[in-house]
Amino acid sequence: MAKDIKAKLSYCTVSPQKMRLVIDLVRGKNVSEALSILRFVNKKGAEPISRLVVSAMANAENNFGIPADNLYIHKITADEAPTRKWRRYGARGRLKPILRRSSHVNLILREKV
Repeated sequence: MAKDIKAKLSYCTVSPQKMRLVIDLVRGKNVSEALSILRFVNKKGAEPISRLVVSAMANAENNFGIPADNLYIHKITADEAPTRKWRRYGARGRLKPILRRSSHVNLILREKV
């Protein structure tokens, strides 16, 4: 049976919608291939996801003794985190709401069989 290596990124300041654009590029890829893709993606969510993948890879090597060459991204999701609500003054004395969305990212790595 395959062993799941889990890592979680909480309260990332990138919206889940923008995070999913980057996540879709690396889902199902080898860890080394995913890191090389993330290095050249010009999106704000690429850096936190690459740090998460590196962290999960280190968890696999230190806790389970699995080399990084045998790992692939089995499942990765971006879920909605709490939204910070701000207001800015608009025309005619009205208040315009600003929603600063954040996300939680869950990552599961598995060993290739």
